[in-house]
Order: sequence, then structure tokens, then C-alpha cells
Amino acid sequence: MMDQVKNILAILPNKPGVYRYYDKDGTIIYVGKAKNLKRRVSSYFNKEQSGKTRVLVSHIADIKFIVVESESEALLLENNLIKQFKPRYNIMLKDDKTYPWICVKNEPYPRVFLTRKKVNDGSEYYGPYPSVRTAHVLLDLLRQVYQIRSCKTPLLEANVEKGKYRICLDYHIHKCAGPCEGHISLEQYRQMIAEVREVIRGNLQGVLRDLKAQMMDHASRMEFEEAQVIKEKYELLENYRSRSTVVSTTIHNVDVFSFDDAKELFYVNYMRVVEGAVVQSHTVEIKRKLDETPEELLSLAVTDIRRQFDSHSQEVVLPMRLDFDLGGVTVTVPQRGDKMKLLELSHRNALQYKMDVEKQRTLADPERHQKRVIRQLQQELQLPVMPEVIECFDNSNFQGDYPVAAMVQFVNGKPNKSAYRHYNIKTVEGPDDYASMKEVVRRRYSRLLDEGQRLPDLIITDGGLGQMEVVRQVIQDELHVEVPIAGLVKDDRHRTSEMLYGFPPRAVGIRADSEIFKLLTFLQDEVHRFAITHHRKKFEKGFIHSELADIKGVGKATAEKMLLELKSVKNIKEASLERLAGIVGMAKAKLVFAHFHPEEA
Repeated sequence: MMDQVKNILAILPNKPGVYRYYDKDGTIIYVGKAKNLKRRVSSYFNKEQSGKTRVLVSHIADIKFIVVESESEALLLENNLIKQFKPRYNIMLKDDKTYPWICVKNEPYPRVFLTRKKVNDGSEYYGPYPSVRTAHVLLDLLRQVYQIRSCKTPLLEANVEKGKYRICLDYHIHKCAGPCEGHISLEQYRQMIAEVREVIRGNLQGVLRDLKAQMMDHASRMEFEEAQVIKEKYELLENYRSRSTVVSTTIHNVDVFSFDDAKELFYVNYMRVVEGAVVQSHTVEIKRKLDETPEELLSLAVTDIRRQFDSHSQEVVLPMRLDFDLGGVTVTVPQRGDKMKLLELSHRNALQYKMDVEKQRTLADPERHQKRVIRQLQQELQLPVMPEVIECFDNSNFQGDYPVAAMVQFVNGKPNKSAYRHYNIKTVEGPDDYASMKEVVRRRYSRLLDEGQRLPDLIITDGGLGQMEVVRQVIQDELHVEVPIAGLVKDDRHRTSEMLYGFPPRAVGIRADSEIFKLLTFLQDEVHRFAITHHRKKFEKGFIHSELADIKGVGKATAEKMLLELKSVKNIKEASLERLAGIVGMAKAKLVFAHFHPEEA
């Protein structure tokens, strides 16, 4: 098979085209496009590839290709073949909905209605509309402004003249102009439908201009009732236009595409702009199959969405240049101005869609969502296994007194509170965080090893380089086991600022708005809370049983003031009367001083 593939590689032309990979059963497993077939296809076999691409290459048994005239033809052909064969390793736009269209029926007296099926009978279809509600709003507006018929009677002009039809209730309630009985001529009805087409396309400016001219003409001839009817239509259309997102009236018939790249998933937003107003917006989700670049994913989305929405705009606004020519369409990559604002608006829509989708998935299946987050953490740190079990440590002490430590455990991204542990520091004198951390980590994992229990997949310290190093010394040098170690660093406001990983430690760039960062912040807050809670309990217990509690007239608040200032009972005992008075006042100071120095008192 490889000999056959090598022979095909040797004869590939240096021309644009589309290539297809087949497996040993003759099934198409991948379709791709290329500006240069020989260079692109050979790259799969000549250079080191990622894991997913290596799997694809290992299944290739045959290669076939089609040479085309231009890059745009290759783009369109690739899109058609993917739709037709649905190859295993090709990405597909995740969009299995049947969107509604507004149909202007190919009839002598055209009807205008909503449909989900396009029939090749000469009728005109506008859309599709991502939201049925949006389509209904527009259709309701058209029926308020224009008295278009809604009945399914096949009206013929000859039969209208012969009086073979009868008007229905819609005529009497002013919802239909009554073409079936000739209350409106065929020419007038078709003129009304022409205006309907312009409104659907978003070309409201010309329609409004014509309506205003008609209104002024009726008013000049004292035909105020007719002028009032047109005025009401004008106001309805003007109100509809004002609800559209207006960017700039100088921008006409432009398609705007932007994206948000979320590693495995890629979100593309499409906006159609007509006369400076956004008349359509649609976002799709694409799941990566191989290691497709943003350029490749965007080019696929642009081609597919423009075809799906039947767009003929001659200008496309993009955040980057594409490798492929779109066939006579002007591609604009703005850096400033109104079109840049359009791109920013499109990106906000893509980002919002991503957040909504993630929120829905979290609510529907929280466990799956958490596993996806820890899988992303594995990718960011390049861990050998997915960190299903994470343990995090933190120290707490009061200027060296009452030193404690805490360990929290997260399983599959969620707190496992039954495995939380408190530690009283036994071997360390004074405020030494490094030595305290070393003692706690040694006690924790020596016990797990002795009992044959599972070690965590990742250890995180609530500290920087020094904390990581002492953990490494225990894990690797003393216990001789391999467990990945990371450190969380806080800024001067005590907020999680960055993650350190590896030896020598390096900062891992994790976005502050990402799900990984939220998980790490939660982990750090949880271990800090757990350590502080234990420390407070020990402090209060230590105070209750301390010598200060035996002094008559000295309460908890007074004792805490002295401890906060002098740090220990020993220092309080050695302090002068004047020093104590400066902290708690002379009356309380005399009581304390007399207790510790009865001979001087």
C-alpha cells in the first residue's frame, strides 16, 4: 500500500485541486483542498505530525485527486465532497437544523409565507433565518404594512376577470387587498410584492423614500386619509429599521465573519449587513478532527455559510487573510473604522454563543463538563495522564505560633471533602513555611505508600518556586516516586495570578476567563479556607488553655489585642507595664503585669 501511495505522490501536479484519502476498504476517510496538490499532500508523509494526523496517515491506502482551475473552485468542490461523503476525519459544521425561509411564491398573484422546504419551482426564497421568531416578526410586519394574500387559492388573471373567485374575511378586516375580485389590479399587486422583496432584503431606505414621496403627494392633494394610511406603513417600517443594529449607513451588502478559538471547538459568527444595519446573525460550532488551523476552519465556514444563506455579497470582512481566493469576492481585513467595529461586534456574538453553549452543557451534564476542563488542564501542562485526582497544600500560622497545614483533594474537578486533611506541625519551630510544607507532604505520601493507596495525578502547592522545590525534594529525592508538581502564585491582592509547572518552573499562560483558571482559583480558595478554619480553631483552643485565660479581669478581646501586638505569651510576660498599657490601657495592663510579676506588683 505504501508503495502505491509513493507512486501517487510522485505524479501529483503542482496545481490547485482537491485530494481524497481512501482506507483499505475503499472508503473515503478525508477530503482536502490545496493550492499546490503535490506540496500539500506530500507534507502529510514528509514531516512529523501530531497524534491525530498520524492516525489518519496510518489508514491511508489510496489517494485520488481532482485538478481545478482556481483556488475558489477547489474550496467549493471540497465543501461539496465533504457534504456528500461525510468522511470520518473531516470536520463538519455542527448544524443539523432545518432553518425557516420566507418564500415569495412563483404565482401570478404571489403569496408570501414561511417554509422549511425549498422547492425548485421558480419561487424566491429569502433566508434562512436562524430564529423562527425573527422570521415571524418580519412576516407579521409585512402583513401589517402590505395587504398581501394568505389564501392558497391558485389565482389566475383570466378567472379574476370572469369573477370566479369570492373575497374572504381577510379583505373585510383589511388584511388582504382583495385581488381575487379585482379590488387591486395585477400590476398594483406586483408592485406591492416588489416592495415586499426590498423589505425582506433589508433595502428599507428606498422603500421608505418612495412611501414618503407618496405620503407627501397625497397630502398636497388634500387626500389626508390616504396620506395617513401610508404614514402608518412608513412608521412601522421605520420602527423595524430602528430595532436593527445600525453600524454605518455607508456600508452596503457586506458579509462579516469572526471566530472564537476554544482549542477543540471553534465558533464562527456570521453577520449580514445591508445599508449599514445587521439584518442577520448566525453562529456555528466546529469540532476539530485533526489539527486544523484557524485559517482552514474559517475558510470552510465562510464557504458553507455563504452558500447556506444564499449570500451574493461582493465583500467579505474577515479578521485574517485566507489562503484561498473566494472567487471575485473582495476580502477586507480592517484595522480600524466602522468595519473594525463590525468585526468586534461579530466576535462578541461568537463569544456569547460559546458561553451559552458551555453553560447549557454544564447544566445538562456537569460531570462531562468537569472532565473536559481537567482534560484541557492536562493539555496545557502536557501531563502524562489526565489529572483526575488533584491534591493541593497550604500552610497557616500566627507569627510562628499555632502552625497548621491543610490538604484538599479534587476528583474529576470537584471537591472530595471526605479526603480533606488537617495537619498540626510537629517538627518545626518558628515560622518556617518551607519546613512545614516538607513535613506535611512527607507525612501524607509516606502514609499513602505504606498503605498501598493511590497517589494523586497532580500535586499543587499554594505558593511559588520555593514551595514547589521542597515538595519535589520529598516526592522525588526522599520517596522516589514521580508525581507532577505545580504551584499557584498570588498577586499583591491575594488573588490567583499565574500557575508554575516543571523544573525549573515555568509560568503557564492560562487565560483569566478560562474554565481552567476558574478551577484553579476554586482549588486555591478551598485549601486556603480549610487551612484558616483549622488554624482559627486551634488558636482559640490554645488561647482558652493559655495562661492568659487564668488572669481575672482579662477577657478574650484583651488577650487577642496583646497577642496580635506582641505575638506570643512569652513576649507578653516580658513586656513592661508601660508597653502593656500602650496596648490595652493602664487598668488591664496592671492586672496582666501583676499576674506575671507578683513580687514587683
